[in-house]
Amino acid sequence: MQRNELHRKVSLYLHSLPSLEDSDFTNLISNNQNDIVLSLDSNQTIEDRFLGAKLFWFNQKTEPNRTGEFVLKIRKTDKRRILSSYLRHINDFSDEIANKGKRDLRLFVNVAGVSYGGDFGGGMRWRSVPFNHPATFETMAMEIDLKKKIKSDLESFLKARQYYRKIGRAWKRSFLLYGPSGTGKSSFVAAMANFLCYDVYDVDISKIRSDSDLKLLLLETTAKSIVVVEDLDRFLTEESELPTVTAAGIQNFMDGILSSCCGEERIMVFTMNSKEFIDPNFLRPGRVDVHIHFPVCDFSSFKTLANSYLGVKDHKLFPKVEEIFRHGASLSPAEIGELMIANRNSPSRAIKSVIGALQMDGDGRGVGDMIVRHIDDDESDGYSNVKDLRKLYGLFRLRNVKRKHGSNFDQ
Repeated sequence: MQRNELHRKVSLYLHSLPSLEDSDFTNLISNNQNDIVLSLDSNQTIEDRFLGAKLFWFNQKTEPNRTGEFVLKIRKTDKRRILSSYLRHINDFSDEIANKGKRDLRLFVNVAGVSYGGDFGGGMRWRSVPFNHPATFETMAMEIDLKKKIKSDLESFLKARQYYRKIGRAWKRSFLLYGPSGTGKSSFVAAMANFLCYDVYDVDISKIRSDSDLKLLLLETTAKSIVVVEDLDRFLTEESELPTVTAAGIQNFMDGILSSCCGEERIMVFTMNSKEFIDPNFLRPGRVDVHIHFPVCDFSSFKTLANSYLGVKDHKLFPKVEEIFRHGASLSPAEIGELMIANRNSPSRAIKSVIGALQMDGDGRGVGDMIVRHIDDDESDGYSNVKDLRKLYGLFRLRNVKRKHGSNFDQ
């Protein structure tokens, strides 16, 4: 039921052999946008030499949706003498290749309609694509102190294998990211993956048929990965209609015996719009270690976005933006970022479009009217008309946002 790590290592080893390059034919495979490698064909045999012995490998395909098998042919007289040493050589060599540089990350999604329960080999539960998301902690619109705490927490986790074993706990960490849509929760997951150099497994609970299938999905994830369940509150509220996966099944997925035994060297991330109506049992320590709140944008976050999107660290309009934020107006980082992207060729126009959008928001409307009168007429080019902005993006909604005080990082 679990991925065969030896198969992966043998594949990595064989694809590095000079004899593969010298063969009459081979397959070309693109692992990512910048790397093309040779791959062993199902009808191809390649030769290797080790401690004076000659060995032959070929890739034997079995069923259409299966990975296949590597078959090793070796003389009986050499088998006892070299086989154990040869397999250790492959293991060490593959680890060395994998650790030479930043490995290519993958994004995995679970597949709907696969019959899991009765046939452990009957289909692939995960499909993957290269993970090329550019988000980093440096580009995140987040408090500097909070970023430092999170990075320090993740760095400590990477070095904590022996510590976790000493205290008798599985070497895994779990995060809850909660806040309104568009506040950067998904980008934060991508930044974590790039920081840790971990693959991402995105679990879509709506595609899962039963609690048992949810467990099998976890069983087929690999070490050095982030397992993500987005919008978990949608499945835990009373209004949720999810007859296939139960609340108890989700709890076991979060911290059950399978999660402890097969969840080593993994980060689990759950996202919610709000945790206000969630049973505290789902959020207790052990199930969720770290809670991080993602609020709507404030002036500090706005400056980070302006630096990332526009290359602007300071601007004459910044005091106006700060004033309108101070009077309670707010937008999500996604809404502000979209305005900046559309007006990226003119920082002044981009910032004015943000001011125009902020003045349409809740308590900030009157203040915005006062501020906009002080903008010079010769600066009123581009998307300064808020009506045009609303038609163009459909992003802005009149709302009052209750500010929450205190730390966003609860551990």
